[in-house]
Amino acid sequence: MDFQKGEIIAIDKPYEWTSFGVVSRIRGMLSERLQSKIKVGHAGTLDPLATGVILLCTGKATKRIEELQAGTKEYIATLKLGATTASFDMEHPEDAHFPTEHITRSLIESILPDFIGEIEQIPPVYSACKIEGTHAYHLARQGKEVTLKPKKLVIDEIEIQYFEMPLLTLRIVCSKGTYIRALARDIGQALHSGAYLTALRRTRIGKYRAEDCLQLEDVPKWLDEIDIKIEK
Repeated sequence: MDFQKGEIIAIDKPYEWTSFGVVSRIRGMLSERLQSKIKVGHAGTLDPLATGVILLCTGKATKRIEELQAGTKEYIATLKLGATTASFDMEHPEDAHFPTEHITRSLIESILPDFIGEIEQIPPVYSACKIEGTHAYHLARQGKEVTLKPKKLVIDEIEIQYFEMPLLTLRIVCSKGTYIRALARDIGQALHSGAYLTALRRTRIGKYRAEDCLQLEDVPKWLDEIDIKIEK
């Protein structure tokens, strides 16, 4: 493989790792093998509490990041109904509780079609969206008021995989820019209750699937086994 010329490495991001942390680890491994610095970037951030497909581009393949980011994404998301957190995931403690006695599978099935197709979604305040050059999550963590504008996106499919109160697991196929945490928030509101993510796994970006990804701990062994072109 020619990492300087450009390769795409599909990694199954571990729980609690940041996307930048994965990039940094792979960049370090490649730089050591090539005995020179190498450019590495990722095509689409995953939250630390999410797992699954993250695509790393090396060398000249970093020019393909925008193209890869545009690929359709698939997620498996587990929501807890009847409560919310500030970040709409488990980064923060529950901050409000809502009725759930009225929620049935039939009710869930009746509201999910409202989220399919082109929709507008307000990103979570704890997100990487920028406000005058500053990430929204930086402002939110400083206790500042954050107002984000709705963004247009496309959700192709939402399928119930499991439901037993208070947990709801969904398979979601969507476009670039979709915040599954925001979708959890909006589903909770549509159910006249609340909801936040307790687990999130990205299972696909375009043609790259989680089952075909490298585990981060297996990368050193993989590098030992492949033929690496080293530029003199």
